[in-house]
Amino acid sequence: QAHVVESGGESVQAGDSLRLSCAASGFTISGFYMGWFRQAPGKEREFVATISRFSDVTFYADSVKGRFAISRNNPKNTVYLQMNSLKPEDAAVYYCAASRDYGRGPENYKFWGQGTQVTVSS
Repeated sequence: QAHVVESGGESVQAGDSLRLSCAASGFTISGFYMGWFRQAPGKEREFVATISRFSDVTFYADSVKGRFAISRNNPKNTVYLQMNSLKPEDAAVYYCAASRDYGRGPENYKFWGQGTQVTVSS
């Protein structure tokens, strides 16, 4: 069964860095755009970043542009999110998922994982 497993979330201080990983199983990520989303308590799931099949195109939410970087390793079937200069408002559960086409809405994505918790204290 196709799914992903996110990892790397931790409790950190504002200004710290984290790298999240998303390991895919049951499908080959090279056939998909891969995206990261996040959801804070009481808020809707929001788009963070997406990367095209062969890493030639990336898009970011304005709130993370310049601080976060999405990357992928197709042979390892894994996607990453490097998060620098973390802010308390970045705290959320972070999810990755796959899409056949570019899109920022979670409805365009599938194979969601359980997410990984990122906590940022000031």
